[in-house]
Amino acid sequence: EIMEQPEVLEQCMRGRIKPDDGKLLLGGIQPLIPRIIAASRILIVACGTSWHAGLLGEYLIETLARIPVEVEYASEFRYRRPILFKDDVVIAVSQSGETADTLAAVQIAKQNGCMTIGVCNQVGSTIARETEGGVYLHAGPEIGVASTKAFSAQILCLSMIALKLAKERGEMGEEELRAKMTKMAELPGLLRRVLAQKERVLEMARTFRYASNFLYLGRGFNFPVALEGALKLKEISYIHAEGYPAAEMKHGPIALIDQFMPVVVIAPKSDPNYQKLLSNMQEVLARGGAVIAITEEGNDDLNECDFVLHIPTTDEFLTPLLTVAPLQLMAYYIADMRRCNVDQPRNLAKSVTVE
Repeated sequence: EIMEQPEVLEQCMRGRIKPDDGKLLLGGIQPLIPRIIAASRILIVACGTSWHAGLLGEYLIETLARIPVEVEYASEFRYRRPILFKDDVVIAVSQSGETADTLAAVQIAKQNGCMTIGVCNQVGSTIARETEGGVYLHAGPEIGVASTKAFSAQILCLSMIALKLAKERGEMGEEELRAKMTKMAELPGLLRRVLAQKERVLEMARTFRYASNFLYLGRGFNFPVALEGALKLKEISYIHAEGYPAAEMKHGPIALIDQFMPVVVIAPKSDPNYQKLLSNMQEVLARGGAVIAITEEGNDDLNECDFVLHIPTTDEFLTPLLTVAPLQLMAYYIADMRRCNVDQPRNLAKSVTVE
């Protein structure tokens, strides 16, 4: 499923983005666009990996469309008596469309008069039926309990929603939209180049397979990717891992850094805070920590790191679709070397339909 992701991105974009015509078609939400762009805020509710996609959705929609967004764990949202307004829009993100807490959050939103939108993979699922509109992932059946290709499709769908809203609100002109869709259309080919580095990822996995703890750091659009990378490692290899915004390392996690703590740093040069990420890596290296860096091809700034994995250059908001793939592969290879069941990890279910 990790290796299927280039084809999944193609399926997800098919019939939706038309860079030559400058058109972005999302039929499942098109009739709702006037109400969405008039919303005072958007709330995204989700669980697990889908929550990480939702967090990235917040960054995308606020950055591109300039609409306020809040992201909530559905399991907290449904029990904390949230304050909702009738002009709020609630987006539910769920691969299966059956996640119990996310479905309950949708029902609460509807009871309060909010518009609801589903971002699901399973056609005809309960969330898809209960919401007023939505965008399907078109990722195909995902059998592995730990989500990989659905996560990438969720990111892509939320990116398309953000672009659509940006254009409709006048935050983005036709030329800029066309340029961003052109970059988006290049993603499957770029992702194939990333996945072709699997031997390098395998070498890295051999080096760190006995580690007891990992730290993942990212900023901006790649902070949610750091969270997702850590979750994948926890889920399938049973190694403790934590994801943090890179700037938060000084507020506690730096106390854990030693020669036994590998630190994964997602550091694309397109990140406006790239120089600060370099500083974070130097702080880890100065304390004897091992650094695994992810950056663009041709970047020679990171030669001091223990391992460097490269991604092709793309628009900053699209980098998560490339940076997440090496982290998925690393989790897979480490889990396989540790004789873990990578498809059905212990104690986990594909779809959490009970509380």
